[in-house]
Amino acid sequence: MICICCTGLYTLFTRILCASVSFLFDTFAYPLLYILPAYIANGAPVIFGGGAPLDMHRKIGKKRIFGNNKTFRGTAFMMLGAIVIGLAEYPFFKYMLAIAVLLGIGTILGDLIGSFIKRRIELKPGRPFPIMDQYGFFIFALILAYPLGHLPDTYGLIFIIILTGVMHLLTNIGAHLLKLKDVPW
Repeated sequence: MICICCTGLYTLFTRILCASVSFLFDTFAYPLLYILPAYIANGAPVIFGGGAPLDMHRKIGKKRIFGNNKTFRGTAFMMLGAIVIGLAEYPFFKYMLAIAVLLGIGTILGDLIGSFIKRRIELKPGRPFPIMDQYGFFIFALILAYPLGHLPDTYGLIFIIILTGVMHLLTNIGAHLLKLKDVPW
């Protein structure tokens, strides 16, 4: 026979455990799964980029539109990377394929807008552009995906904001050490 006290403690314990697991999923796992298509899209050109420049050497005034580092192949692989992650997440979250497409488009737009601004203010390709380099893709990806909903909660958003800054630093250093990038930023 189980006493009422033990039953109450068991119920309390299971509620605390479920709440903890839910908090961990909502704060860390889901936000990472949500933003992963944008992360993959953002990193794809480092590995798969190259080829003909997206702006085809065109200029506005005397300045290139994007520069040599924004290519057709890199842009295509950005979108492909986002879609592949969306397809992998689709069996678990049916809405993620559409969100992944919008995250991919937003990532591309953020990257291109950052490059466009860099050319206007005469920063050479590969030179650091603080905040825009780290968060441009991220901000535009979230803005485009926002209308579809399913955003992480406040703690989850805080987590991926911090994670994005840390990941940007670590992945760029790693890509530089692997000779995939000329500079570590």
